[in-house]
Amino acid sequence: MPAYELEAEGTAPYEYGDLLLSYLEQMGVEYVFGIPGGAIEPFYNALARSERRGGPRVIAARHEAGAAFMADGYWRNSGKLGVCCATTGPGATNLITGVASAYENNVPMLVITAQTALSSFGTSAFQESSCTGINTIELFNHCCRYSTLVSHPEQLENKLTTAIMTAFAEPMGPVHLSIPIDIMRTTPSNSRPSVDLPDLLRKPALFDSDAVGRLYIELTQAKNPVFVIGDGAGEAIGLILNLALGLNAQLVVTPHGKGLVSPYHPLFRGVIGFSGHQSAQQLLTDPEVDRIFIIGAQLSEWASQGWKPERHQQRIIDIEASESNLTKTLMAALHVRGRLESIFEAVLKRFASKGFDKPFQTSCTDGADQTANTHRERTRHFSLDEESKYFSEDNPIKPQRLMRELPNIFPANTHYLADVGNSFSWATHYLHPHDRRIAGRRDAKGGLFRASLNFASMGWAIGSAIGTALARPDKPVVCITGDGSLLMNGQEITVAVEEKLPVVFVVLNDSAYGMVKHGQRMSGAEEIGYSLPLTNFAAFAAAMGVDGHIIYSAEDLLQLDCQGFFKKQKPTLLDVRIDQDEAPPIGLRTQTLKLKT
Repeated sequence: MPAYELEAEGTAPYEYGDLLLSYLEQMGVEYVFGIPGGAIEPFYNALARSERRGGPRVIAARHEAGAAFMADGYWRNSGKLGVCCATTGPGATNLITGVASAYENNVPMLVITAQTALSSFGTSAFQESSCTGINTIELFNHCCRYSTLVSHPEQLENKLTTAIMTAFAEPMGPVHLSIPIDIMRTTPSNSRPSVDLPDLLRKPALFDSDAVGRLYIELTQAKNPVFVIGDGAGEAIGLILNLALGLNAQLVVTPHGKGLVSPYHPLFRGVIGFSGHQSAQQLLTDPEVDRIFIIGAQLSEWASQGWKPERHQQRIIDIEASESNLTKTLMAALHVRGRLESIFEAVLKRFASKGFDKPFQTSCTDGADQTANTHRERTRHFSLDEESKYFSEDNPIKPQRLMRELPNIFPANTHYLADVGNSFSWATHYLHPHDRRIAGRRDAKGGLFRASLNFASMGWAIGSAIGTALARPDKPVVCITGDGSLLMNGQEITVAVEEKLPVVFVVLNDSAYGMVKHGQRMSGAEEIGYSLPLTNFAAFAAAMGVDGHIIYSAEDLLQLDCQGFFKKQKPTLLDVRIDQDEAPPIGLRTQTLKLKT
């Protein structure tokens, strides 16, 4: 029986907080991430009632930004709305970094903040954040698709529905409701939702049929096509890979799209943009490539660094669900907009009736063998910078070698989250999970690699890994972070302890803000402000009740029972003392900074 029907029986108080949670339950949302406080107490009372009856429950973060990062990770891996909340005043402002990150990465998120009672507006009430105090509605307006104050009880349902529909509209993003304490305590006239939100949110299979017809012609005429795949292609990735095989189209991904294509796919040529691969960059400028099909890719600075799409616009076909992505290729030869799954289903149906002119021929068995020895080297069809360091036996361990070994010591279906900074750079270039799928229907949330760029918030991966583990309890989860990020947000690991989540936190410990350090050196800037004291993060982990291990060499790593980490009901931390002098592959970034200074 739905929670709102139980409440209708009058067995417990039923307030607007309960009605709000009934809407979340209607949508299948399981968790609300946040920190309690005085002004948001009525909502937490409703959460307590919800948890007792098996509805959405609270996950208590340690900092409000961490709550937003957890909600971000939960959506990315479940497809369900991420929800975070905070009390008024500093609780609300602490959320902003995590919400801004979600905004820049098009993550649908419902942000609920409290307000002091309406009658106290303008009286300098404790932590007042109304229009006469620190105006949080206006602050969130700059990093949300919708931000509003619920100033009357009868507004809540309408504004909640508007907010959630806006969160899932294109471009998706966070939305914010600020609810005064007296509104939240009010008893609604109706004891169940008036609106069927799942029905309203059901996305129709819309697309521009004329443009799809032109797309089919472009695909048939392309002699040497390249597919550029971004994270927006997730729902259609299986169809896209089927089409690529039929056309023998080479594949590259943006940093955000890295987890959608197996690094051992015979047509894969690497990652473009920040910390990407030369083979991918060169392919996009190869004059022999006659068509570049950009699919679900936000061509931000992270994705397009080292490649200027405006110089190749007559070769570009841009296929997007989000119109905001199309603005990055205004002069493309063809824009195709619509739901990507529908677009590629329509294209494949046309090919099915006429056949492919260039069927893919290979003896590769990468798509079939899921049980191969994980220590065996797979075949990559792109090169790495400083390939010899990928196999280095040096002590301290080279970060390149660490990235090579992680897929060997962890299960093949592990989900990796790489934090901002050198963690992302090393992982983008050198981490290649043993994903052996090359075609076929895929889980839209099944990518094995995640990163959060654009706004680039340090510590994102720590919270997001927890949200990922809650969303996918059947999958191993590994967070790759740095010592700087851990010192900012490491307290969130205690949430994984409390929730008994076997997340593995791999800390690249080089006693520095590594990207700052190497960026200053590579750009010729003053070397200042980057150093950190050597910290024993294994001891830090032990203080939280977490098993910690210090890793100095590849041998130290390979001697651990790393598969066993995921059989425990608590997290594990690896304090990896990497070679401090190894510079990450960030040359394009430092060149860009030089040009802008």
